[in-house]
Amino acid sequence: MKKLAILVNITLMLLSSLVDGPAQQGEITVPLRFDFYYTYDQVVEALKALNKAYPDLTTLDLVGKSEENRNIYALTVNNPETGDALSKPGVYVDGNIHGNEIQAGEVCLYFLNQLLTKYGKNEKITRLVDKNAYYVIPVVNVDGRYHFFTDANTSSSNRGLRRPKDDDRDGLFDEDFTDDLDGDGNICQMRKKDPFGRYKTDPEDPRLMVRIEPGDKGEWTILGQEGIDNDGDGRVNEDSEGYVDGNRNWGYNWAPPYVQRGAGYYPLSGTGIKAIAKYLLDHPNIIMVYAFHNSGGMYLRGPSTKDQGELLSSDIQVYDYLGENNEKIVPGYRYLISWKDLYPTYGDFTDFTDNVLGSYSFVGELYQSSAETYRKPDEPESEETEGDRFRENRARSRERLEFNDYVVQGELYKPWKPFKHPTYGDIEIGGWVKMSSRLPHPFMLQDLVHRNASAVMFSSEQTPEITMEIFEKTKVGKDLYRVRVRLHNSKAIPSMTYRSVQKKLYPQDIVKVSGNGIKVVSGGKLTDAYRNQVTYKEHKPEIQFCQVPGFGKIEFQFLISGKGKVTIDYSSTKAGSLNKSIDL
Repeated sequence: MKKLAILVNITLMLLSSLVDGPAQQGEITVPLRFDFYYTYDQVVEALKALNKAYPDLTTLDLVGKSEENRNIYALTVNNPETGDALSKPGVYVDGNIHGNEIQAGEVCLYFLNQLLTKYGKNEKITRLVDKNAYYVIPVVNVDGRYHFFTDANTSSSNRGLRRPKDDDRDGLFDEDFTDDLDGDGNICQMRKKDPFGRYKTDPEDPRLMVRIEPGDKGEWTILGQEGIDNDGDGRVNEDSEGYVDGNRNWGYNWAPPYVQRGAGYYPLSGTGIKAIAKYLLDHPNIIMVYAFHNSGGMYLRGPSTKDQGELLSSDIQVYDYLGENNEKIVPGYRYLISWKDLYPTYGDFTDFTDNVLGSYSFVGELYQSSAETYRKPDEPESEETEGDRFRENRARSRERLEFNDYVVQGELYKPWKPFKHPTYGDIEIGGWVKMSSRLPHPFMLQDLVHRNASAVMFSSEQTPEITMEIFEKTKVGKDLYRVRVRLHNSKAIPSMTYRSVQKKLYPQDIVKVSGNGIKVVSGGKLTDAYRNQVTYKEHKPEIQFCQVPGFGKIEFQFLISGKGKVTIDYSSTKAGSLNKSIDL
């Protein structure tokens, strides 16, 4: 018995080292490593390590708590010597809103690591940190990430928030999870020998099964994921963790569960989701948002449902510029429209940030399993010949198994092995393990996190960069002057989205003329400087409202009477503030 206990402990230690990687062997240090996946506790340790290493550039904030009382942290990166964070364009990045989508957290950590470790060393990154304020939440669903590593899972399970729900309506909550029957840390598939089954062994690879043709004799029945009937109701695995989808629970265009699965009983019912919503609203300077998920290799923009109608053409131009460059930075990824090119979703996070916060927002769907290749350079990729986008054909499945066998030495797939099931009797358990399919093997992680972090950097380089110029001061009468002011934006993103202007989400940018001993007689937008055409504002001409377009300019003309110092101030919620002075 003692020998058995020792053997079990050794086995668990080996499995732990495979899952958690080298970081288990010691303290996490800066610069961070990206040759393994961080557990929830290690993510927290990494954020604290970055904050400790760069106290002058970072602030670690506790955003809120989860359903199971775990901490949700945000790390702010800002150079206070170039201004307060709220006075600069804000870039928000998060990941892992679904518990199983762990590589999204790694992209966030890598992005932070790049900003901080290369500040002062890389000219471009230094300029970006000086220009913007960055708000990064690597793990939104902290309970989900914790349980993905700690518990046995498939690559697709453990997505939702941990809010108890009676899925099978038997008066009990979350009482029939999947079960790790063979104790290997994964939830794989169960199959049983059955001459009347609908599947038979693939003659080219016995690990795979193929559907039988009409009239053929069957060999296997697929029983589903590993598990037993825990509550004795005759069903298996039907009541796992309560399912509220963190990306269907936001307070814009929300729909109830009978319309949108996973919506929750009301918007922002998720404990952590509500806390993050408040955090976002407390940072109104955020104009660029990236939310990372897995998988599929996509950069998605809204709207998330057709009934919202298309975005304004001017906003689409901005999205196209950013999205098409994302496609170049991350080869194979596609820039798409959520509802049109994927599927519609209600209560979506980026709909919330677009329409409540007033930002430009992308969802980054990370990783393509098609990258798991085993073929000659001139050999064409296996084409889909049956099923939909979520099902692979046999040729592709065989190639992935060869990738497993010869590139990652069998770490992604578990061969079928016999097991005595209490209900089904003699069965076999096998298939893809939890750290496969939707997740790149750690050797592929560095390229994924670097390219996707670079896409965020490109967009953050395009946040509004406004300059102000008083380009004319002409005396046109006794103590009467014509003053012309130009605001120019050298970047692609305007000072506020066109939708924000249209829907009046928050006040427009303000240009204000002030000074002792002067009076603004008239003022308005200068539409043609050569023909002196101005759209004058009738009331309070000393205050003008505007939006500065991307790669564009806006000009104002003021007629000012009097003498003395005149100050012109520009202030913007998302593009910062400027001022210039002249003497009349």
